[in-house]
Amino acid sequence: EVQLVASGGSLVQPGGSLRLSCEVSGFTFSTYAMTWVRQAPRKGFEWVSGINRSGGTTAYADSVKDRFTISRDNAKSTLYLQMNSLKSEDTAVYYCGSQGGSWGRGTQVTVSS
Repeated sequence: EVQLVASGGSLVQPGGSLRLSCEVSGFTFSTYAMTWVRQAPRKGFEWVSGINRSGGTTAYADSVKDRFTISRDNAKSTLYLQMNSLKSEDTAVYYCGSQGGSWGRGTQVTVSS
């Protein structure tokens, strides 16, 4: 059974940091590019960041560039998203997904004072 379990979401003040994790099982993690997307309240899905299979190539939405860092540990089958300098507009449910089309349940990030 394919599972992607995102965690690490929380309530944080503006300017704060969070690290999201996505633990994967049920497929060979290292053979798929991975991505993070988010859905803010009453809005559609927004692509946030992507990473290739080896972790050597990454990409970011303009809205998070220079604040967020995506990474992966293929030995642990885990995807990460380090989020710094958080803003209220980063409030959303964050989802991880694979190039193969598998998605997990999201984790809630709330940025508020």
